[in-house]
Amino acid sequence: MQYDVTVIGSGPGGYVAAIRCAQLGLKTAIIEKYPTLGGTCLNVGCIPSKALLDSSEHFHNAAHTFAEHGIKIDTPVVDLPQMIKRKDGVVKQMNGGVEFLMKKNKIDVHTGLGSFVNKNTIKITDSEGNAKEITTAKTIIATGSKPMSIPAIPLDKKRVITSTEALNLQEVPKHMIVIGGGVIGMELGSVYARLGAKITVVEYADSIIPTMDKVLGKELQKVLKKEGFEFNFKTGVTGVVNNGDEVVVSAKNAKGEDVEFKGDYCLVSIGRKAYTEGLGLENVGIKTDDRGRVEVDAHLQTGVEGIYAIGDVVKGAMLAHKAEEEGVFVAETIVGQKPHINYNLIPGVVYTWPEVAAVGYTEQELKAQGRAIKTGAFPFKASGRAVASMDTDGLVKVIADKETDEILGVHMIGPRAADMIAEAVVAMEFRASAEDVARMSHAHPTFTEAIKEACLAVDGNALHT
Repeated sequence: MQYDVTVIGSGPGGYVAAIRCAQLGLKTAIIEKYPTLGGTCLNVGCIPSKALLDSSEHFHNAAHTFAEHGIKIDTPVVDLPQMIKRKDGVVKQMNGGVEFLMKKNKIDVHTGLGSFVNKNTIKITDSEGNAKEITTAKTIIATGSKPMSIPAIPLDKKRVITSTEALNLQEVPKHMIVIGGGVIGMELGSVYARLGAKITVVEYADSIIPTMDKVLGKELQKVLKKEGFEFNFKTGVTGVVNNGDEVVVSAKNAKGEDVEFKGDYCLVSIGRKAYTEGLGLENVGIKTDDRGRVEVDAHLQTGVEGIYAIGDVVKGAMLAHKAEEEGVFVAETIVGQKPHINYNLIPGVVYTWPEVAAVGYTEQELKAQGRAIKTGAFPFKASGRAVASMDTDGLVKVIADKETDEILGVHMIGPRAADMIAEAVVAMEFRASAEDVARMSHAHPTFTEAIKEACLAVDGNALHT
């Protein structure tokens, strides 16, 4: 069959790219290696992890805050298989939603491994080895990423696991060792900490969520310690051994001493890497960089005209919404439009509770640039809405240019921060000043008043602290 555009990979970047191409009148196909659509995000990433985070938060509240709210219940008991079953149901519903969108937009779905034969020919090989070929004028590579591993940490996917296996455990670990203090480790560690597991984090850097503003890592660490987390920073893992019911993690600490951590599960969350295996990039001369990512230009086109790449398989933050923006960007570029993406204004979120969210520059980045700045912060313990809901951990921090007052970064940890960060994105897209937001009326009582107060605090004018 002949297509105008073929998308390889059906994650958020891929399926959104396909939809936008179809909306623009292009005959579109999508190729997915696995039987279900949605990619990592929908099947073993964003969606299932949020389902378990919500379930575990409900349990945690039942065990620890219901009584304070005047709700008396018997001691709650974890039914982990039911939590997993509910999570699977959420995923199945979302799978169906993507399938519906493909049919609605008349996008042909091909199941199998897509591989380049040449620039305009793609071979699709199904799980039984049957192959067929399609021809296409343009191709969008959206094959995503997979968990990273290193030789010192052999994955058996039973006791030494990745995020994929962590979403399907049938028992609550007694003691889970989490290698890596990034987003995935903190989210999944939080799931099992709330359910009663002891969590020991081993992190090579000097803080958790080290790519975000330092204040967020410090605040999140305080909260997670209350959930039973223990942290070991500047500690490099040298080996992991599965002894059956026990996992032993060997490492060197900040002092250069050999240390050991013992638990019944070890979650390896040291990052993700671009997934390009089997694509046949060598057949069309597409190059990858030193981290295995597909090299693209400012229009997300590879070195081969008519072949584009988006999402986790190219440089930049590995975020579903970043991939979606790039999918739309490429679709519109193909038909001659002039879209744009401001990568600095793509928000990042950690879905612990409280949630962590940020957009724009960190204070550390701005100081490294030598930029003159001013900052304001507002704690949720001073928010009437947060006090009413017993969600007083965290703060909102706003960074503005010292001379122009333009907002350069917003960093928050607190209730519903994942939703609240959108206000900051809107403000910064319109290049608002801190005063602009400070003078906007925010409904009372709401969590978003903390953003207004933090903007007021930039010039020392916060009203409620």
